[in-house]
Amino acid sequence: MTDVTASRPLSERTQLIRKNLRRRHMSETIFRALGLLAIIVALGFVALLFADILRKGVPAFTQSSLHLTATFDPEIIDVGPPPGRIAGQSEAEFRAASLKWQREVAMLNWNKVVEASLRALAPAGYEITAKDLLTIPETDARHRLREMFVADPSLLGQTVKVDVLASANADNWIKGNIDRSLPDSQQQLKAPARALIDQFVSNGTISMGFAWSLLTNVDSRAAPASSGLLGALVGSLYMMLIVIVLAVPIGVAAAIYLEEFAPKSRLTDFIEVNINNLAAVPSIVFGLLGAAVFINYMHLPISAPLVGGLVLTLMTLPTIIIATRGALLGVSPALRQAALGMGASKTQMVFHHVLPVTFPSILTATIIGVAHALGETAPLLLIGMKAFVASVPATPLDQATALPVQIYLWQGNENRNFFESHTAAAIMVLLVLMIALNGIAIFLRSRLERRA
Repeated sequence: MTDVTASRPLSERTQLIRKNLRRRHMSETIFRALGLLAIIVALGFVALLFADILRKGVPAFTQSSLHLTATFDPEIIDVGPPPGRIAGQSEAEFRAASLKWQREVAMLNWNKVVEASLRALAPAGYEITAKDLLTIPETDARHRLREMFVADPSLLGQTVKVDVLASANADNWIKGNIDRSLPDSQQQLKAPARALIDQFVSNGTISMGFAWSLLTNVDSRAAPASSGLLGALVGSLYMMLIVIVLAVPIGVAAAIYLEEFAPKSRLTDFIEVNINNLAAVPSIVFGLLGAAVFINYMHLPISAPLVGGLVLTLMTLPTIIIATRGALLGVSPALRQAALGMGASKTQMVFHHVLPVTFPSILTATIIGVAHALGETAPLLLIGMKAFVASVPATPLDQATALPVQIYLWQGNENRNFFESHTAAAIMVLLVLMIALNGIAIFLRSRLERRA
């Protein structure tokens, strides 16, 4: 068969080859341009997401505070001195007397102390009802004054300076989260309270500062302005500790056994297929499994980090096993043969020669798996961790919530003007933790690779 191209004149063949080359170069240029465009678009969406989170979340890290001068008026705080220890009195009797005195202190109208402090700061003759005046500070201001008095009863009759948080509505008004042009019927604060807040801001009675309460307080429904992430943060840390202690050694050991020691049979093939299938199972299924096994059957405490950690361990195990097996498969067979040829046993070959080479990849995969588990929400909702918990868990058996669940709860709060920024701030804290875990993985991998 005659080659048509070869039968053509040299000039025509040259032009045809050049035309084909130009078409190939053009296709390659278009492909590179499309790839670069895809990367730019993806990075643009990521940047847009982070910019939106930062725009909404950064204001939550500042909070307005009231600088009060509180007088512990004996006419308002009409209570006797705290009981002293009487000779011959038992510890239980003394404690009962102290608790009785504290109950009497708690029954006093501490709102009157807060009201008197605010009226002392307002202009002379300023007309505002007590109800409207008390919408300016957060509702826990009275608890703050009561705790000060219980800790130091000598404050009776004295005047001290104390800083309290402004209420969520007052904070919204100061930050401009509420449209000031709306009529009074659509405002969250009455007109006298709004005017007084503006005056307090202008004369320095109210100032903005870093919102330490966001990181040092637990969630609160009675005092939204003092709501924080501490309980959810500790709950997440407990769960991550359980995942690291259980999922990492079990997953790595299972992968080593399946890849290096298990005989090839139908049973091992069945196990491998199911591990791959489990890696693709939606996380909410693991939540159903945890609720059925750990709570209904084993009767572990509901809404506890222990149960959450066990559920996340089950969810993370397939990922760690698959990643570890992939790292083991990437080791050159020559390394195994050389170790066996030098007289090493199979166990020595795996643990002294193969595993040290794959350790950086295994460590990276496990940390990324743990970071992925940190952001899971669906399985935690099904084991009851969406319950309102206003305390910091002391142990993994105590009731707690988690950062993703706290974000979910704040997102659905009815006070959207205030909690929208807090939701974004909680997302920022969660992202910082996940980025930190990924950064640790990259750092450790680079260090271990250099040593290897």
